[in-house]
Amino acid sequence: MTRYVEGPVRVSVPATSANLGPGFDSLGLALTMRDELEAEVTGSGLVVEVTGSGADAVPRDESHLVVRSMRAAFDAMGAQPPGLRLSCANVIPHARGLGSSSAAIVAGVVLARALVAGGTLLMDDDAAFALTARIEGHPDNVAPAFYGGFQISGREDDFYSVGSPVDPRVEAVVFVPPTPVSTEVARGLLPADVPHADAAADAGRTALLVAALASQPEHLWRGTRDYLHQDYRRPAMPESLALVDALRADGVAATVSGAGPTVLAFTDASGAPALTARCPAGWAAHHLHVDRDGARVL
Repeated sequence: MTRYVEGPVRVSVPATSANLGPGFDSLGLALTMRDELEAEVTGSGLVVEVTGSGADAVPRDESHLVVRSMRAAFDAMGAQPPGLRLSCANVIPHARGLGSSSAAIVAGVVLARALVAGGTLLMDDDAAFALTARIEGHPDNVAPAFYGGFQISGREDDFYSVGSPVDPRVEAVVFVPPTPVSTEVARGLLPADVPHADAAADAGRTALLVAALASQPEHLWRGTRDYLHQDYRRPAMPESLALVDALRADGVAATVSGAGPTVLAFTDASGAPALTARCPAGWAAHHLHVDRDGARVL
Protein backbone atom coordinates (compact mmCIF):
# COMPACT_ATOMS: atom_id res chain seq x y z
CA MET A 1 0.00 0.00 0.00
CA THR A 2 1.35 3.41 -0.96
CA ARG A 3 2.24 5.75 1.87
CA TYR A 4 2.52 9.50 1.45
CA VAL A 5 4.57 11.90 3.51
CA GLU A 6 2.72 14.00 6.05
CA GLY A 7 2.43 17.74 5.48
CA PRO A 8 3.60 19.83 2.54
CA VAL A 9 6.73 19.37 0.42
CA ARG A 10 8.51 22.37 -1.10
CA VAL A 11 10.61 22.33 -4.26
CA SER A 12 12.74 24.99 -5.97
CA VAL A 13 13.61 24.75 -9.69
CA PRO A 14 15.93 27.04 -11.72
CA ALA A 15 15.40 28.87 -14.97
CA THR A 16 17.33 27.54 -17.93
CA SER A 17 18.71 28.79 -21.22
CA ALA A 18 18.93 26.29 -24.05
CA ASN A 19 20.78 26.21 -27.37
CA LEU A 20 23.27 28.91 -26.24
CA GLY A 21 23.79 29.71 -29.89
CA PRO A 22 24.94 26.69 -31.90
CA GLY A 23 23.88 23.92 -29.49
CA PHE A 24 20.38 23.58 -30.91
CA ASP A 25 18.23 21.15 -28.91
CA SER A 26 21.32 19.80 -27.13
CA LEU A 27 22.91 22.38 -24.80
CA GLY A 28 21.31 23.89 -21.71
CA LEU A 29 22.44 25.98 -18.75
CA ALA A 30 20.74 26.46 -15.38
CA LEU A 31 20.53 30.04 -14.11
CA THR A 32 19.97 31.57 -10.69
CA MET A 33 16.32 32.52 -11.11
CA ARG A 34 13.98 30.09 -9.35
CA ASP A 35 10.34 29.10 -9.10
CA GLU A 36 9.26 27.71 -5.73
CA LEU A 37 6.38 25.28 -5.37
CA GLU A 38 4.65 23.55 -2.50
CA ALA A 39 2.35 20.53 -2.60
CA GLU A 40 0.67 18.15 -0.19
CA VAL A 41 -1.58 15.14 -0.39
CA THR A 42 -5.14 15.77 0.76
CA GLY A 43 -8.23 13.65 1.28
CA SER A 44 -9.85 14.57 -2.01
CA GLY A 45 -10.04 17.08 -4.85
CA LEU A 46 -7.50 19.42 -6.35
CA VAL A 47 -6.59 22.96 -5.29
CA VAL A 48 -4.11 24.97 -7.40
CA GLU A 49 -2.84 28.38 -6.30
CA VAL A 50 -0.52 30.48 -8.50
CA THR A 51 1.22 33.78 -7.87
CA GLY A 52 3.79 35.67 -9.91
CA SER A 53 4.60 35.17 -13.58
CA GLY A 54 1.76 33.74 -15.63
CA ALA A 55 -0.68 33.80 -12.73
CA ASP A 56 -3.38 35.43 -14.85
CA ALA A 57 -3.06 32.94 -17.69
CA VAL A 58 -2.41 29.44 -16.35
CA PRO A 59 -5.27 27.05 -15.51
CA ARG A 60 -6.15 25.95 -11.99
CA ASP A 61 -7.30 22.42 -12.84
CA GLU A 62 -5.91 19.08 -14.01
CA SER A 63 -4.60 20.74 -17.19
CA HIS A 64 -2.05 22.79 -15.22
CA LEU A 65 1.39 21.64 -16.41
CA VAL A 66 2.72 20.99 -12.91
CA VAL A 67 -0.36 18.91 -12.07
CA ARG A 68 -0.08 16.93 -15.30
CA SER A 69 3.58 16.24 -14.57
CA MET A 70 2.77 15.18 -11.02
CA ARG A 71 0.11 12.81 -12.32
CA ALA A 72 2.57 11.27 -14.78
CA ALA A 73 5.09 10.72 -11.98
CA PHE A 74 2.48 9.25 -9.64
CA ASP A 75 1.43 6.88 -12.43
CA ALA A 76 5.04 5.83 -12.96
CA MET A 77 5.30 5.03 -9.24
CA GLY A 78 1.88 3.34 -9.13
CA ALA A 79 0.64 5.84 -6.56
CA GLN A 80 -2.16 8.29 -7.39
CA PRO A 81 -3.11 10.21 -4.21
CA PRO A 82 -6.76 10.86 -3.27
CA GLY A 83 -6.34 14.65 -3.44
CA LEU A 84 -3.74 17.36 -3.97
CA ARG A 85 -3.06 20.93 -3.02
CA LEU A 86 -0.49 22.79 -5.12
CA SER A 87 0.91 26.29 -4.65
CA CYS A 88 3.21 27.87 -7.24
CA ALA A 89 5.26 31.04 -6.73
CA ASN A 90 6.48 31.77 -10.25
CA VAL A 91 9.51 33.96 -10.89
CA ILE A 92 10.66 32.63 -14.28
CA PRO A 93 9.00 34.67 -17.07
CA HIS A 94 6.55 32.68 -19.19
CA ALA A 95 7.03 32.22 -22.94
CA ARG A 96 10.31 34.12 -22.94
CA GLY A 97 12.85 31.36 -23.63
CA LEU A 98 13.98 30.83 -20.02
CA GLY A 99 12.54 27.37 -19.50
CA SER A 100 9.36 28.11 -17.57
CA SER A 101 7.61 25.04 -18.99
CA SER A 102 10.56 22.79 -18.23
CA ALA A 103 10.73 24.17 -14.70
CA ALA A 104 7.05 23.31 -14.25
CA ILE A 105 7.55 19.78 -15.55
CA VAL A 106 10.63 19.14 -13.42
CA ALA A 107 8.92 20.62 -10.37
CA GLY A 108 5.90 18.37 -10.84
CA VAL A 109 7.94 15.19 -11.14
CA VAL A 110 10.20 16.08 -8.21
CA LEU A 111 7.23 17.10 -6.03
CA ALA A 112 5.38 13.87 -6.74
CA ARG A 113 8.44 11.76 -5.98
CA ALA A 114 9.01 13.63 -2.72
CA LEU A 115 5.38 13.17 -1.65
CA VAL A 116 5.60 9.38 -1.91
CA ALA A 117 7.35 7.63 0.96
CA GLY A 118 10.37 5.92 -0.58
CA GLY A 119 9.81 7.80 -3.84
CA THR A 120 13.49 7.90 -4.77
CA LEU A 121 13.56 4.09 -4.59
CA LEU A 122 10.55 3.82 -6.88
CA MET A 123 11.97 6.41 -9.30
CA ASP A 124 15.69 7.18 -9.30
CA ASP A 125 17.19 10.33 -10.81
CA ASP A 126 17.73 8.78 -14.24
CA ALA A 127 14.12 7.63 -14.43
CA ALA A 128 12.82 10.98 -13.15
CA PHE A 129 14.86 12.91 -15.71
CA ALA A 130 13.76 10.62 -18.54
CA LEU A 131 10.13 11.16 -17.56
CA THR A 132 10.56 14.96 -17.60
CA ALA A 133 12.13 14.77 -21.06
CA ARG A 134 9.32 12.56 -22.39
CA ILE A 135 6.74 15.04 -21.11
CA GLU A 136 8.63 18.01 -22.59
CA GLY A 137 9.49 16.21 -25.82
CA HIS A 138 13.15 17.28 -25.85
CA PRO A 139 15.73 17.34 -23.05
CA ASP A 140 17.74 20.54 -23.48
CA ASN A 141 15.84 22.58 -20.85
CA VAL A 142 14.66 19.88 -18.46
CA ALA A 143 18.20 18.48 -18.11
CA PRO A 144 19.74 21.59 -16.49
CA ALA A 145 16.50 22.29 -14.59
CA PHE A 146 16.74 18.82 -13.06
CA TYR A 147 20.51 18.35 -12.67
CA GLY A 148 21.75 21.95 -12.59
CA GLY A 149 24.82 23.45 -14.23
CA PHE A 150 25.66 22.95 -17.90
CA GLN A 151 24.16 19.87 -19.53
CA ILE A 152 24.71 18.26 -22.93
CA SER A 153 21.65 16.16 -23.71
CA GLY A 154 19.96 14.23 -26.47
CA ARG A 155 18.17 11.02 -27.31
CA GLU A 156 19.28 7.58 -28.44
CA ASP A 157 16.98 4.75 -27.32
CA ASP A 158 16.01 7.04 -24.45
CA PHE A 159 16.99 10.49 -23.28
CA TYR A 160 20.44 11.13 -21.82
CA SER A 161 22.25 14.06 -20.27
CA VAL A 162 25.92 14.58 -19.46
CA GLY A 163 27.09 17.37 -17.20
CA SER A 164 30.04 19.51 -18.24
CA PRO A 165 31.98 22.01 -16.10
CA VAL A 166 31.56 25.77 -16.22
CA ASP A 167 34.41 28.13 -15.43
CA PRO A 168 33.59 30.09 -12.24
CA ARG A 169 34.25 33.35 -14.10
CA VAL A 170 31.29 32.76 -16.42
CA GLU A 171 28.17 34.76 -15.57
CA ALA A 172 25.25 35.99 -17.67
CA VAL A 173 22.94 38.91 -18.23
CA VAL A 174 19.52 38.11 -19.67
CA PHE A 175 17.45 40.77 -21.42
CA VAL A 176 13.75 39.91 -21.20
CA PRO A 177 11.37 41.72 -23.59
CA PRO A 178 7.80 42.53 -22.58
CA THR A 179 6.18 40.51 -25.38
CA PRO A 180 6.24 36.69 -25.45
CA VAL A 181 6.89 34.37 -28.39
CA SER A 182 5.59 30.82 -28.24
CA THR A 183 7.99 27.93 -28.81
CA GLU A 184 5.60 26.57 -31.45
CA VAL A 185 5.77 29.80 -33.47
CA ALA A 186 9.57 29.94 -33.18
CA ARG A 187 9.98 26.31 -34.24
CA GLY A 188 7.56 26.79 -37.10
CA LEU A 189 9.97 29.21 -38.76
CA LEU A 190 12.76 26.65 -39.03
CA PRO A 191 13.40 24.98 -42.40
CA ALA A 192 13.28 21.22 -42.83
CA ASP A 193 16.81 21.19 -44.25
CA VAL A 194 19.90 23.35 -43.86
CA PRO A 195 23.07 23.64 -45.97
CA HIS A 196 25.77 21.10 -45.14
CA ALA A 197 28.31 23.90 -44.65
CA ASP A 198 26.08 25.55 -42.03
CA ALA A 199 25.63 22.26 -40.17
CA ALA A 200 29.39 21.68 -40.17
CA ALA A 201 30.05 25.22 -38.95
CA ASP A 202 27.52 24.80 -36.14
CA ALA A 203 29.08 21.51 -35.07
CA GLY A 204 32.47 23.17 -34.79
CA ARG A 205 31.10 26.10 -32.82
CA THR A 206 29.24 23.76 -30.46
CA ALA A 207 32.44 21.88 -29.64
CA LEU A 208 34.24 25.18 -29.11
CA LEU A 209 31.46 26.44 -26.84
CA VAL A 210 31.80 23.41 -24.54
CA ALA A 211 35.53 24.10 -24.21
CA ALA A 212 34.99 27.84 -23.74
CA LEU A 213 32.46 27.36 -20.96
CA ALA A 214 34.66 24.81 -19.22
CA SER A 215 37.88 26.78 -18.95
CA GLN A 216 38.45 29.27 -21.76
CA PRO A 217 35.73 31.96 -21.63
CA GLU A 218 37.79 34.19 -23.90
CA HIS A 219 36.44 32.00 -26.74
CA LEU A 220 32.75 32.40 -25.85
CA TRP A 221 32.12 35.02 -28.53
CA ARG A 222 33.27 32.72 -31.33
CA GLY A 223 31.73 29.67 -29.63
CA THR A 224 28.25 31.20 -29.50
CA ARG A 225 28.02 31.92 -33.25
CA ASP A 226 24.97 30.11 -34.64
CA TYR A 227 24.17 29.09 -38.21
CA LEU A 228 21.12 26.84 -37.77
CA HIS A 229 18.20 28.58 -36.11
CA GLN A 230 18.52 32.18 -34.91
CA ASP A 231 18.37 34.03 -38.23
CA TYR A 232 15.43 31.92 -39.39
CA ARG A 233 13.52 33.10 -36.31
CA ARG A 234 14.22 36.79 -36.89
CA PRO A 235 10.69 37.55 -38.25
CA ALA A 236 9.18 36.46 -34.91
CA MET A 237 11.57 38.49 -32.75
CA PRO A 238 13.28 41.24 -34.78
CA GLU A 239 14.11 43.35 -31.71
CA SER A 240 15.81 40.40 -30.01
CA LEU A 241 17.99 39.59 -33.01
CA ALA A 242 18.81 43.27 -33.44
CA LEU A 243 20.07 43.31 -29.84
CA VAL A 244 22.07 40.12 -30.43
CA ASP A 245 23.62 41.72 -33.52
CA ALA A 246 24.50 44.94 -31.68
CA LEU A 247 26.05 43.12 -28.73
CA ARG A 248 28.05 40.75 -30.90
CA ALA A 249 29.32 43.67 -32.99
CA ASP A 250 30.87 44.93 -29.76
CA GLY A 251 32.47 41.58 -28.96
CA VAL A 252 29.83 40.36 -26.50
CA ALA A 253 28.96 36.65 -26.62
CA ALA A 254 25.21 37.14 -27.07
CA THR A 255 22.56 34.62 -28.20
CA VAL A 256 18.83 34.13 -28.25
CA SER A 257 17.86 32.22 -25.10
CA GLY A 258 16.06 29.02 -26.04
CA ALA A 259 13.26 29.73 -28.51
CA GLY A 260 13.39 33.40 -27.52
CA PRO A 261 12.66 36.21 -27.34
CA THR A 262 14.97 36.70 -24.32
CA VAL A 263 18.59 37.50 -25.18
CA LEU A 264 21.39 35.98 -23.11
CA ALA A 265 24.85 37.52 -23.00
CA PHE A 266 27.80 35.86 -21.31
CA THR A 267 29.96 38.09 -19.15
CA ASP A 268 31.99 38.13 -15.95
CA ALA A 269 31.44 39.99 -12.69
CA SER A 270 33.30 43.10 -13.85
CA GLY A 271 31.45 43.37 -17.16
CA ALA A 272 27.93 42.76 -15.87
CA PRO A 273 27.04 46.34 -14.80
CA ALA A 274 27.91 47.91 -18.16
CA LEU A 275 26.11 45.11 -19.97
CA THR A 276 22.98 45.48 -17.85
CA ALA A 277 22.94 49.18 -18.68
CA ARG A 278 22.38 48.28 -22.34
CA CYS A 279 18.91 46.96 -21.61
CA PRO A 280 16.39 48.32 -24.14
CA ALA A 281 13.58 50.52 -22.87
CA GLY A 282 10.65 48.49 -21.61
CA TRP A 283 12.72 45.32 -21.23
CA ALA A 284 14.03 43.82 -17.98
CA ALA A 285 17.69 42.92 -17.42
CA HIS A 286 18.82 40.33 -14.87
CA HIS A 287 22.41 39.60 -13.89
CA LEU A 288 22.47 35.86 -13.18
CA HIS A 289 24.99 33.19 -12.24
CA VAL A 290 25.19 29.58 -13.28
CA ASP A 291 22.97 27.56 -10.95
CA ARG A 292 24.90 24.45 -9.95
CA ASP A 293 22.15 22.70 -7.99
CA GLY A 294 19.19 22.05 -10.26
CA ALA A 295 15.88 21.04 -8.68
CA ARG A 296 15.96 21.03 -4.87
CA VAL A 297 13.60 19.67 -2.28
CA LEU A 298 13.62 22.36 0.41
